[in-house]
Amino acid sequence: MGCAIFCALKLQQGPSPSHFGHTRSATSDKHRKGSRPCFLLLSSAERRSPGLICPDHALDQPSLPRLKDPALAFSSFDTLLQKIETRAARAGIIGLGYVGLPLAMAVARSGFAVTGFDIDPGKMVALDARRSYIDAVSDAALSAEIDAGRFKATTDFAGLDECDVIIICVPTPLTKHRDPDLSFVEATSRSIAAHLRPGQLVVLESTTYPGTTDDVVKVILERTGLKSGSDFFVGFSPEREDPGNQHYHTATIPKVVAGDGAEALALMKAFYGAAVSSVVPVSSNATAEAVKLTENIFRSVNIALVNELKTVYAAMGIDVWEVIDAAKTKPFGYMPFYPGPGLGGHCIPIDPFYLTWKSREYELPTRFIELAGEINSAMPRHVVGKLAEALDIRAGKALSRSKVLVLGLAYKKNVADIRESPSLRLIEIIEERGGRAEYHDPFVAEIPPTREYQALKGRKSVALTPETIAGYDAVLVATDHDKVDYATLAKNASLIVDTRNVFNRLGLSADHVIKA
Repeated sequence: MGCAIFCALKLQQGPSPSHFGHTRSATSDKHRKGSRPCFLLLSSAERRSPGLICPDHALDQPSLPRLKDPALAFSSFDTLLQKIETRAARAGIIGLGYVGLPLAMAVARSGFAVTGFDIDPGKMVALDARRSYIDAVSDAALSAEIDAGRFKATTDFAGLDECDVIIICVPTPLTKHRDPDLSFVEATSRSIAAHLRPGQLVVLESTTYPGTTDDVVKVILERTGLKSGSDFFVGFSPEREDPGNQHYHTATIPKVVAGDGAEALALMKAFYGAAVSSVVPVSSNATAEAVKLTENIFRSVNIALVNELKTVYAAMGIDVWEVIDAAKTKPFGYMPFYPGPGLGGHCIPIDPFYLTWKSREYELPTRFIELAGEINSAMPRHVVGKLAEALDIRAGKALSRSKVLVLGLAYKKNVADIRESPSLRLIEIIEERGGRAEYHDPFVAEIPPTREYQALKGRKSVALTPETIAGYDAVLVATDHDKVDYATLAKNASLIVDTRNVFNRLGLSADHVIKA
């Protein structure tokens, strides 16, 4: 057989329905209802025969490529691709937090007009004042995009009407039973559906289990009567933000992209390819969703391993940090991970459980992943146990009668991010056992509202002076920020429990510094 040629069977054309006040364009309806494209593989002689008509069953050949008829030019795909390639497309980013705001800046810098959406009026106040609340975005960078007319923010989701690319960057937490909580994704998808029109690309960036984009987001959007792959397009691209990373930022981190069909993937590659240094296309949205989970499960499992080794080696009188430092000199086959007081951040404590939940649908156990989660989740209680033991042995004092300073509230050093921070759990456990806990963090002046630790809201960071340090029975190092005078701590604290090995790293080891 010869090459594939395009022919169309003209069908009876019905009226064009409208959705949420939007009426499809004539070209869109013609493409979807009027002329049904199909393909035949013909010999050279057949290609010369005039008047060939495609049989209806030819429409059921998914393996053949879709070719464009000039008469059907400027379909939803063509129009949107042209807008993206010429930077005429407007991007709407829903959720202006640690993922959404840096992404909005990267997209705006690449030449697109961006509208940011968020339900938090406090963020609007800050953005209107050109004040960034995210470390990865400076006030100057924010002001530059506003001044250039490339960025604006609003709480009014009616503005989705004018957006050609809509990106969902909302939280995907866990319930109390460690099941996925997709309420934010579902609510956002319904908001988009209320303004959905032909020629839009809707992208999910929030971390989730494989199948969410196609089985949740796409399903909600298609309830409008519009169809993914012809009227609008759906894709997934996992966020890869790393707060505090000085070497990589949104635009320089390779972006994994996927789409619901070849055209959606082409749009994803075109859009993200314009905003970031490189894109990594994969075969399906589910694959892209699995990529993100794999990245974070890898870290969770390895951190659980060294946390367990920490407890085993400590019982043997062996310093796990010394072991790791020596092991990492091996130039192949080893990658260092370090123990700590527990997991924190928006990914590692949560994401693995999205896969364990989904795996139950296939009756497959995830014992390795769940065991890692159990080990990491147990670390705060283990650390407080070591604190209580040190107080008893070194000071002859019970934890219930002790005053403890927790050093560092953020989940990692040199950032203000307290999401899922183990420090919050440490404070809670200390106080559950009758102790009194305060904190110092140079990046977190006051504890903001959190979903799980409402009782801690409003507590303020204490000043770190020789006098205040001496007033505590113990200092518990949870986060090793660089902006801390560790020498002053070592000199004035009566007992230090170090979960980060920072005093040894700085050459400040002493008898009253205990590793945990």
